[in-house]
Amino acid sequence: MIFHGISKITSGVSFIQNTLIESGLPGWLAYGVYIGEIVAPILLIIGWRTRIAAFVFAFNMIFATLLVHSDDIFKLGSHGDWAIELQAFYIFTAVALIFTGGGKFAISKSSFGD
Repeated sequence: MIFHGISKITSGVSFIQNTLIESGLPGWLAYGVYIGEIVAPILLIIGWRTRIAAFVFAFNMIFATLLVHSDDIFKLGSHGDWAIELQAFYIFTAVALIFTGGGKFAISKSSFGD
């Protein structure tokens, strides 16, 4: 997901802003993509505040899926796979990390097992 965020750094978030505005939402929300696609994944990789980062990442992915891929939720891809398989993988993995935390190799350890 970091590469998606880097792409938005180099090319901007105008596509997301336009999509938000067309959906009746404020365009400034598009800048949240930097938190959800760069900051949260980096925190997940290093294991710092894993549960919070996973929550932010899952929220970002659910929002992006509903905003851009809502027509594909009940569709199959050209090879018989679920059309939003990658998005679902990201969401369900983030939800699993919300419940399990970062594990024994995480940088931050909290009373919640993070």
